[in-house]
Formats: sequence, structure tokens, C-alpha cells
Amino acid sequence: MSDHWIFTYGSLLLRGLGTTLSLLLVSAVLGFALALLVALARMSRNVVLAKGSLAFTSVIRGTPLLVQIYTCYYGLGSLFAQYPPIRSSFLWPYLRDGYWYIVLALVLSVGAYVGEVVRGGMKAVPRGELEAAAAFGMRRSLVLYRVWLPRAIRLLLPTLAGETVLLLKSTALASTIAVVDLLGAANVVRAQTFQVYQPLLMVAAIYVCLTFIIQGAFSLLERSTPVRGAANLPRSRVGWLFWRRKVKAGGQA
Repeated sequence: MSDHWIFTYGSLLLRGLGTTLSLLLVSAVLGFALALLVALARMSRNVVLAKGSLAFTSVIRGTPLLVQIYTCYYGLGSLFAQYPPIRSSFLWPYLRDGYWYIVLALVLSVGAYVGEVVRGGMKAVPRGELEAAAAFGMRRSLVLYRVWLPRAIRLLLPTLAGETVLLLKSTALASTIAVVDLLGAANVVRAQTFQVYQPLLMVAAIYVCLTFIIQGAFSLLERSTPVRGAANLPRSRVGWLFWRRKVKAGGQA
């Protein structure tokens, strides 16, 4: 059994690995940002925002990711190609690249799934803390960014680690639309060398290593996140009053 293909196609596999990591990073950043907006919309008192976000999450979570990828790539891609102004614009090199359709589908998927997760985490924050922060004089936006979101995200770190691992595995679907990610590179190697199992086993090992890295990064983040900043917040209005007096007296809350 010859392993010379590793040296022959090593650069191709490295480029595929770079594409996979790029898909993971871009989709995670944009997807988590969209998830926060979806969670806020789901909890909004505005009926249009609440119902619209509910419809969005229901459609995305109710359809297979592969169907969404094909819809974005073959649907939107074919639609854009029919308009000469789009083909002659500076956006056309991006709109004809399958990479960005994969990113779009992954971002929408992460936004829907993680949005519901974030909403659950925000609802898990004790209501008394939010009321106490409001009684302290904080504006609603300040309560959201200083108390509510930090508490919710701290609670959700283990779940977000799992969602990131799922996103990593979802990037492998990029190979279905001719984007040469890690799995796509392995398929090229298999087609040209007739090595059926070895490239797949190598790719599987790389995915396992990336999973351990993601889990380790989130575990480190969980340990390094100061729980005291959230846990020591007063949980009642009386507690906030004492905390305020302590701060004015020069102590530390």
C-alpha cells in the first residue's frame, strides 16, 4: 500500500483544509451575529418581528441543509446569471463562486438553530437580576449588553461549542457544489489515485483533531470567563441598593 499520494496531493489537501477553516470561521462569526438578532426578534414585543423570526427559524430548521445549499447555489446562482447588469458588475466574481453560496446557507442555518439556543439562554437568566438592574437605573439597552447577554452567553458556552462542531461537519457539504474543501480535496485524490479509504481516513482524523481543538478552546474560554462578574451581581432590588452604596463608598462590587 503506497502512501506517495500524501506527498503528491499534500498541497491540495492543505488548500482544502484552509477552505474548510475559512468556511467555519466566516460562517460562525456571521451566523452567531445573525443568531443574536434572531433571538432578540423572537423575544420582541413587536408582532411583525416575532412572527417573522418564528417563520424564518421554522423554515430553516424544517428543511435539510443540503436542500438550502442547492437552493442558494442553483437557484440564486442561476437567477443572477440571467441579468447582464449583474454579470457585468464587480459583484459577479463573487456571485458565481460557490464558496459564498455555501457561506450564505451555513449562516442562515446557524442563525436559525443558534438563535433558538440563545433565546433559551436569555430566558434562563433570572428575571430578578434584570429587574434589579433596571431599578438601579440602567437603560434597557445597557441591561441587555451589561447583564442579560453576558449571563446568557456564559450559560450557553457548552452548547455553543457543540453547535460549532456541528458547523464544522456541515462545511463538508461544500464539496457537493464543486467547492474544494477538505472532503472535496480527498475526493479528488480518490478519483485520481484509486485510493478509496486512505484519503477519507486521513480527512476523518483531521476533523477529529479540529473537533478536539474547538472543544478545548471553548473549555478554556469557559474556565477563563470570570463567573464572579455574573454570579456576584445582586439578584434583588435591595441587593442592588446595597451594591450601589458600596460602590459609592469606594468598595468593589
